[in-house]
Parts: sequence; C-alpha cells; structure tokens
Amino acid sequence: MTSRDVVAVVGPTAAGKSDLAVELALRLNGEAVNADSMQLYRGMDIGTAKLTPAEMRGVPHHLLDVWDVTAAASVAEYQRLSAGAIEDIRGRGRVPVLVGGSGLYVRAALDHLEFPGTDPAVRARLEGELAEAGAAALYERLRARDPKAAEAILPGNGRRIVRALEVIEITGRPFSATLPEHDYRYDAVQIGLTVPRPDLDARIALRVERMWEAGLVEEVRALEKAGLRDGLTAGRALGYAQVLRFLAGEWTEERAKEETIRATRRFARRQESWFRRDPRVHWLASDTPGLAGRALELVR
Repeated sequence: MTSRDVVAVVGPTAAGKSDLAVELALRLNGEAVNADSMQLYRGMDIGTAKLTPAEMRGVPHHLLDVWDVTAAASVAEYQRLSAGAIEDIRGRGRVPVLVGGSGLYVRAALDHLEFPGTDPAVRARLEGELAEAGAAALYERLRARDPKAAEAILPGNGRRIVRALEVIEITGRPFSATLPEHDYRYDAVQIGLTVPRPDLDARIALRVERMWEAGLVEEVRALEKAGLRDGLTAGRALGYAQVLRFLAGEWTEERAKEETIRATRRFARRQESWFRRDPRVHWLASDTPGLAGRALELVR
C-alpha cells in the first residue's frame, strides 16, 4: 500500500501508459481513472485505444464512456467528475491511478486549478469566425497572441482554439497564464513514460495499422450516424476526423491512414513538450527492466 493520495501515469500516446497503470493498480489495491479526453466519449473505442475488459485484468476503470459524441468536451466538467471519482476511490480505502495523455485534464484532476468564466457574446463571435474562416486562421491568431498555448493545442481543434482566444479577450492575459504554478491538491506522484522518438514513431504507425485492422472505419461509420460529424470535439479526434474525410469522399482510405499516423506523431511531440514542462514528473524509459517495480519505488 502507498501513503500517496493519487498516482498518475502520463506521457505521449503509444508509450504504454494504460498497461503500466493496470499493473500499478493491481499492486497497490488501486482503481484506474481515465485522463484521456477522447476516451470519455461513448463508442470511441478502437480509435482511442481503450483497453478491452481482458486487458483491464479486473481493475475497475472510471470516467470511460461518459459523454455522447455530440457533446462538447469541458475541462471544468472533467475536473468535477475526476474529483468525485478520486474521492470515491480513496473513500473506499483504495488508490486512484490516474492515466492518460491529455495534459490539461491531468492538471485539472491533480492541481488547484480554476478555469476562467465564459462570455457568451465573445464566444458566439469567435465561433462564427471559426465557421467562416476555419480553424487554421484562428490558430495563426492564437499563435501570434499566445505561442505557448498554441503549442499545446492541435491546429485542427477549433473548439479549444476558440476557448483560448475567448479567455485572452476576457482576461486580457495569455491563455497559458491562466494556468498557475504547479500546485497539487493531493499528495500525488506522476510517473512519465519515455520512448525514443524513432521507436515511438514506429509504435504509432503500428498502432494505427492495428486500429484499421480492428475496424476503425466501421466504428466511425456507425458513430457518424450517431452525430459524430457534428461533434465539436469528438468529430475532430485523431483518426476519427481523418476517417470522416475518407467517408465523405475527400480522401482515399490510404491517405486517411497516412494522415492519421502523421497527425498522431505531431500530437505525441506536443504531449511530450507539455509534460516536460512539469518539473514534478518522474521519467522512466518504457523499456526499463522491471518497469512496474521501478515505478512502485517512486510511488513509495
């Protein structure tokens, strides 16, 4: 058992976070809490690499399949949900093991973080500009006004770009400045997994190939009928956005797959830079002999 309130496993996509989190949960009498923003969506299983029941090995997993694909993601809502899950797990004498690569979600779960309010008029105007000019134009504006925020946001994520620009207008400060110094609200430890870039690139390509073999196109086709294409967040998810373009006849299937690999590799680099800025993360190579044992040493 550990005296830690929360253990977190973080790092880039395809680094092996989910498997390590399950192993730690088994050894710590723990339960997993999802911190991958796209795994919160119901039905988005193959493209988000959700663990199967067999891969969960009996470890309860919280905050999966929470939102419908038409719902817009909300970090503030996730913060509320994660706090409830963590308190519930701790209240039963078990250890919450937070796992995921969505950096802002990890911080929302672990840190004292307050999110600025919204201004409906500003939001509506920016969303109008997004619809008219597209995400790329607004992303360039964000990059000029707040390069640090732009670095952490995917260029195609129109909703997060709008939110960042909205906060800049409302507060008169960079969106990145709304994140305070790193200040845990729990006694927590973060374990980050590293993979050499060439190896990570190869892992990502293999993962995408396996997603295609597992039926990603069919999954997206079914979710399209459930409103995925209109989902402000889910419809822009890695893999899903690319397959939607294939289904619309804009791209060949092969191009959709190649673009998914390319976009996922770019995203992994953003994840690495985000987590590297947090001095509290203890980094371990994913191929460390006895990885789970080394992680347990850091926890204890």
